[in-house]
Amino acid sequence: MPRFTDLAICLRDLDWSETSQVVVLLTKQHGKVRGLAKGARRQSPSSIARFSGGINLLNLGQAIITTKPATQLAAITEWDLRSDYHPLRNSLHAQWSAMYAADLTSAMLADEDPHPDAFEAMTELLNALTTSANNPANKQGNIPGSLLRFQWALLSDVGYRPDLDRDVETGQPLPGAKAYSFDPALGGLTVRNGLNDERWRVRRATVDLLRDASAGRPLDQHSPQAITRANRLLCTYARALLDKQLPTMKLILSDSFERLGN
Repeated sequence: MPRFTDLAICLRDLDWSETSQVVVLLTKQHGKVRGLAKGARRQSPSSIARFSGGINLLNLGQAIITTKPATQLAAITEWDLRSDYHPLRNSLHAQWSAMYAADLTSAMLADEDPHPDAFEAMTELLNALTTSANNPANKQGNIPGSLLRFQWALLSDVGYRPDLDRDVETGQPLPGAKAYSFDPALGGLTVRNGLNDERWRVRRATVDLLRDASAGRPLDQHSPQAITRANRLLCTYARALLDKQLPTMKLILSDSFERLGN
């Protein structure tokens, strides 16, 4: 039974009994791991020592994990809390973004398939959201832009990076246009409208914004409305890829999410 120690972010947690938890962890080097943390909720000195700080949603910690080939759940035997990202609780905007990111990551990644880039993107998002939530003078902060960068990084890491430079129907370089069509089945843009009801119209400003996000360029010159449209586009694309709507997707697609930043 392989045993390893790794940094991990808690994507989901569920009480298994009065003293134990079932958790989904995104580890840095070993990917997504589903595990049972026996005794994690027990208040005895030995359990408190083994599960320092407790395992809660969106916490970062160092976990000791033993995988069991014959079972679906690994054994989480120790946990040392490194960051609880507590300021997220002070901002509904930041909290919704983080919950959606955790939900999306859990759905997009296969179990025990290493994705260090996804772990890095999730860590960067939580740090950015914490910084924004700690700044009450700027309600919006960098929350929408940080979420956009995360969505782009995750989709790229799992092999579904949208094609922004090539017409996905013709294979030719994408010409300049005022608007494009996004085909989720082909994973990118086309200038052809066609009769496909599954395509979505996308403004040139949204495409330019996504290109800046892809290149790691600053997003300050783009309007909040453009960033909102881009976040919704990637969220809707992820929904099409998964062929289902995750519970937190309705938060990102709602008008309430945009109003929280205003």
